[in-house]
Amino acid sequence: MTEKLREQGSIPVSKVQRAAKFISTGAKVGGNYVKHYAKKMVNPSMNKEELHQNNATDIYNSLSELKGSALKVAQMMSMDKNLLPRAYQDKFTMAQYSAPPLSYPLVVKTFQKYFQKTPEQLFDFFSRTAKNAASIGQVHQARKDGKLLAVKIQYPGVADSVSSDLKLVRPFALRLLNMNERELDHYMEEVEERLLEETDYRLEVARSREISEACDHIPHLLFPRYYDALSSERIITMDWIEGKHIKEWMETKPSQTLKNQVGQALWDFYHHQVHHLKQVHADPHPGNFIVQEDGTLGIIDFGCVKVMPEEFYSGYFSLIKPGLTKNQEELDHIFYALDFISDQDTDQEKMYFKGVFTEMISLLGKPFHVDRFDFSKDAYFEEIFRLGDRISNDPMFKKSRQARGSKHGLYINRTYFGLYNLLNQLQAEVVTTKPAWLS
Repeated sequence: MTEKLREQGSIPVSKVQRAAKFISTGAKVGGNYVKHYAKKMVNPSMNKEELHQNNATDIYNSLSELKGSALKVAQMMSMDKNLLPRAYQDKFTMAQYSAPPLSYPLVVKTFQKYFQKTPEQLFDFFSRTAKNAASIGQVHQARKDGKLLAVKIQYPGVADSVSSDLKLVRPFALRLLNMNERELDHYMEEVEERLLEETDYRLEVARSREISEACDHIPHLLFPRYYDALSSERIITMDWIEGKHIKEWMETKPSQTLKNQVGQALWDFYHHQVHHLKQVHADPHPGNFIVQEDGTLGIIDFGCVKVMPEEFYSGYFSLIKPGLTKNQEELDHIFYALDFISDQDTDQEKMYFKGVFTEMISLLGKPFHVDRFDFSKDAYFEEIFRLGDRISNDPMFKKSRQARGSKHGLYINRTYFGLYNLLNQLQAEVVTTKPAWLS
């Protein structure tokens, strides 16, 4: 819980301060490598576990002080479990809802800037300590006119530092993600665009209302109301939703019926957004969901929403059509349209990447090829991780002269990978609905 975490009295805001923090962290990481290889000379059988632990701790501690885009990238990487050693996954997962919170005087300053009032002047009650703290902002509990409220406050300087932070985090991302520079540059523009949107709290409230209303018919979902008079471009006030995060809820040992109910609500929520709205809540990490005692699922954060161009949507989801992998001509057309292969490729590269992506599609599309899918099967996820590990370490893949895949796929891949992982955490079996045109 954030109450036990050391509060932060300030955040490095200027480019110079933030760059200095990255440089000092880079020096620590470099020192960890020197120590690791010195020990390895004495003990050649030593693995990299201690190195990963030390680096993960140093990088996370620095990013959690900087907050904002740098910490958000760490959070994103922790969701992609086949990208990082476990030490990084475990540490970076804390960015989802357990980052060190800002001290109360900084919270008061933010309120005075946007409302010319203190929290106590606006609310009947306002918790001095944050209830949750993540990468972009922290949440306090408040009460007004008998209503229990959640008040999300954005960290100072976050919106202004997105572009410069992404440039500074780039060397860490290259090393940790095992990507080449072409791949990373291809996606950085998309990441920057989404992160800038995520700092616009007025946009978040507008999208929250739009998606909440469109999904209101789905059983066992709960959305908060938003209060404009108590919100601004850096503060959001909404209903407080009681309940537990998925991990905590699972510790209460709910019945399989309830687990399936929550899992089905989650699947239906994403199905409706993707196939009917063509825009999707693209941040499916556990900190954004609250489960109530009766198995109702609360959706509490719409900061990251990906809008899909029609051409991308139709090509991307055509890949899960039954039997598509046997229709080489249609598959080639989609692979070209989604930038998996190009005319710059040699015949050898085309053959290789067609094989790689066909294998990935067959595996990741499995839930769509049956009426019901049991996401509790860890063997399925181990198969995904093994495939990802094998491909990312293949010299042919690493030496690719260009990025692979449409930039629009970055957040959609992340959405489905996150959804699958949440359903696995829930140990849920769900009816895997799909649109009629894909049947």
